[in-house]
Amino acid sequence: MPGLDFGQIFIALLVLLFSLTIHEMAHAWTADRLGDPTARLLGRVSLNPVVHIDPIGTVLFPLFAAVSGVPLIGWAKPVPVRVENLRHRRRDFMLVAAAGPASNLVLATAASVALRLMPVSPGNIGDLDVSGPLAVLAMRAIEINVLLAVFNMIPIPPLDGGNVLGGVLPGRFATAFDSLRPYGVVLIYALMFTGMLAVVVGPPYYFLLSWLR
Repeated sequence: MPGLDFGQIFIALLVLLFSLTIHEMAHAWTADRLGDPTARLLGRVSLNPVVHIDPIGTVLFPLFAAVSGVPLIGWAKPVPVRVENLRHRRRDFMLVAAAGPASNLVLATAASVALRLMPVSPGNIGDLDVSGPLAVLAMRAIEINVLLAVFNMIPIPPLDGGNVLGGVLPGRFATAFDSLRPYGVVLIYALMFTGMLAVVVGPPYYFLLSWLR
């Protein structure tokens, strides 16, 4: 396909896969630490991407996004959480939800530090110039992880942001808000197809990038 940089696409997809793996592992690890071993018993506290891959959200959708030039976003298999096992149900479920986006911000920050520490002049291993690919890798890690964090914190259930907001709202408001959950995916797609997703995600995304790049 003319005009496509397959090297860049490969790097972006690799970064996305690693970032989604860390995101879901963070959910699973946090749930386990807060009293629910469900995800751990299913092998989800793992850096093995195979246990987290969703065929559509981790493979097909990101591949389509990469070759079509739209922002690279995706998802992995949701981590199962049994709220009744958590020691403080509302608070802990909110912390489990927040752990995923928080892990992406940690990855973005680590990539930013690595990018700043890279030598200005090209670094070489033998005859192979590694500075260019490493810089691209760090840049993609910053961009993709910031995008994942911001997108997942949109306050619509079942996104992480919706679960966090449901945890801080007073009881009856939280119940009313949670009634939106069956329609959450429809609302997300409505934002995507009307172009409003860029309006919602754009400002915090570019603000965080301005700090990290």
